[in-house]
Amino acid sequence: MTKATPLVRVVAGPLDAEALRQLLTDPRAGALVLFEGRARDHHEGKAVLKLSYEAYAPMAEKVLEDLRRQAMERFGLTGCAIHHRIGEVPLTEAAVVVATASAHRAESFRAAAWAMDEIKDKVPIWKREAYQDGTEAWVECHHRHTAFT
Repeated sequence: MTKATPLVRVVAGPLDAEALRQLLTDPRAGALVLFEGRARDHHEGKAVLKLSYEAYAPMAEKVLEDLRRQAMERFGLTGCAIHHRIGEVPLTEAAVVVATASAHRAESFRAAAWAMDEIKDKVPIWKREAYQDGTEAWVECHHRHTAFT
């Protein structure tokens, strides 16, 4: 991807974290935090075989853009980009990438953690897991990391 990479994106297929790193290159930024939320093989004691995400992409992108703008203002960032994947996400691949850039590291770390909590709480993207025991479930995340906000 080139500089035409959007700051906010909901897309089927693999995410390109390096494109977001390049997108946020800025001489004012002494820090860049690049967070990848990856598909893992377990959830609450159950073995996960695969997971997938569904979304109404236009609405999800609007909410992601609102969160991106809030993060920029709230944490004084020089840049912020958020990409989320929909469809099946193989284990170890990124389902979401949040990139934050700021003059100093504390703001970028706090902004990335805050953005992830807000994404899980507010963005109309739904996660479904398939388990080794043959069952499937829609999953909600209630883990918030308020120490970062």
